[in-house]
Amino acid sequence: MKIAFLTPEYPHPNFGPAGGIGSSLVHLTQGLISLGHTVSVFIYGQQEDTVFKEEGITFYVIKNVKVKGLSLYLTQKKVSKLINKLYAGGTFSILEAPDWTGFTSRLKTKCPIVLRLHGSDTYFCGLDNRPVKKRNKYHEQQAFKKANGIISVSAFTGEMSNRLFDLDREITVIPNGLDLEAFSPSDKNVEGNTILYFGTLIRKKGMLELPEIFNRIVKLIPNAKLILIGADSGDLKTGNSSSWALMQPLFTEEAIKQVSYLGKVAYQDMRAQIEKATVCVFPTFAEALPVSWIEAMALKKAIVASSVGWAKEMIDDEENGFLVHPTDHSKFANRVVQLLLDTEKAIAFGRAARLTAEKKYDRNLVAKSATDYYQKIIDSANK
Repeated sequence: MKIAFLTPEYPHPNFGPAGGIGSSLVHLTQGLISLGHTVSVFIYGQQEDTVFKEEGITFYVIKNVKVKGLSLYLTQKKVSKLINKLYAGGTFSILEAPDWTGFTSRLKTKCPIVLRLHGSDTYFCGLDNRPVKKRNKYHEQQAFKKANGIISVSAFTGEMSNRLFDLDREITVIPNGLDLEAFSPSDKNVEGNTILYFGTLIRKKGMLELPEIFNRIVKLIPNAKLILIGADSGDLKTGNSSSWALMQPLFTEEAIKQVSYLGKVAYQDMRAQIEKATVCVFPTFAEALPVSWIEAMALKKAIVASSVGWAKEMIDDEENGFLVHPTDHSKFANRVVQLLLDTEKAIAFGRAARLTAEKKYDRNLVAKSATDYYQKIIDSANK
């Protein structure tokens, strides 16, 4: 099968910063290639127009058209023209795109389009109980309506998206996948009493809850260490340009001495950082199906994570991790302390988490589910 992806991000030195959409796409494309499929990636929002091939993927790099007030429309028109040309030439049979900001809303393409729900702006604003930009909601809703098929990375995200857009689309759940061989645990590099959070430093991911949690941990285990990895982000609520700056005063004098913020770490170096951790923590309010959790699970890490929404689709509380609401600071801290003090339980959780990853998130299993779904949409479009 010949499959194409349209995306604003992809982890590669030639492109700009990439987040969860990009990292999940890397694992999916690798899985598809390992199964013998042909993959093309259209990446817009770049500094130049170019084409190159690497690791079995043909990249079509697209520079946005910059005309005040018309940039989005003209870029969509440019992308549509390129997609139609290559589709007509047999380069690919189906196109997948993410839901974020509804870029496909005005694409005039002849190919079938699958929309993958990683979490739209409307979705995340809904989780945060804050207003969404009308423009974003309009385009995301239109993209949702016109897609030939819809995949969601979690059932929770699909159900909530249907509700927020006041629609009743049929949605197939296919989770994010991971190259489990690349994330095969070594069990050698663990540093005692080390707690790791990795992801963007932003309010919606519980970063203003984490200091309160860690303060309680340090009272019980004074030599506990908290490692933070990820890009700093501005805070919409206060207008502050740095969430890290907001976090620091929330730590006690004793706790802040035990905190290390490493900033962004190259994706290829993240495995080594995760392996050092005793416990991984994710006190987030807003996700769809985070790859970071899957990476920690694959590396047999004991996890204490948010109990919100999608979480129960990933972690069975007290079986392969602990789930706690991010605002329950005392319980969250106590769960972390429990795992730091009870090595056997932490190891048992890690083993169970790895088995879950193997059963649900292996990239080849996910890729096979995706191609089965793509074929269904192609057959339906050709009727």
